[in-house]
Amino acid sequence: MTENILPIFNRMLDRKAKESLLNQRGVAVWMTGLSGSGKSTLANELENRLYKEGIFTKILDGDNVRTGLNKNLGFSDEDRHENIRRVAETAKLFIDNGIVTLCSFVSPTKEIRGMACEIIGKDDFLEIYVKASFEECGKRDVKGLYKKALNGEIKDFTGLDAPFDIPVKPFLEIDTEKLSIDESVNLLYQQVIKKIRT
Repeated sequence: MTENILPIFNRMLDRKAKESLLNQRGVAVWMTGLSGSGKSTLANELENRLYKEGIFTKILDGDNVRTGLNKNLGFSDEDRHENIRRVAETAKLFIDNGIVTLCSFVSPTKEIRGMACEIIGKDDFLEIYVKASFEECGKRDVKGLYKKALNGEIKDFTGLDAPFDIPVKPFLEIDTEKLSIDESVNLLYQQVIKKIRT
């Protein structure tokens, strides 16, 4: 019952104090794109780059989260919605502690990304569209998912028989079909660093 919940936020150290301690601003770098587009690779490479500069980060990755926090969720519309809701709430906790949170999730619809943005807060939500065509991701097929989906072994596969809404005005678009990993990471780093250095 909500009447029995008594938050103590006013007695806790605030975000400003923690950001000052870390000398950085907490943000969510929210990478969206088809499976195999390069989201996790970019998150890992960016984290390594930021770490070398003394920036404290946390990666929240789709597969990793589904082995722990969200292991009870499937891939129905309702479960996908709940998956992203939990992730966004978790990211917000990290951000409130001044941590740069790198989120790597297909998050296929405008609605689901909008919910994440609303939870996290527009000023802290950096939407990164990691662009690669379904055909290119199918060629990469790093997890073997495209082969299974095309053989009918996976239903409601994003980009095939489930929609992917292309972001209209993302913070940044990175075309991994045209750019190398190094070029992609450099572009991402150059834009993100401006938002996190206090």
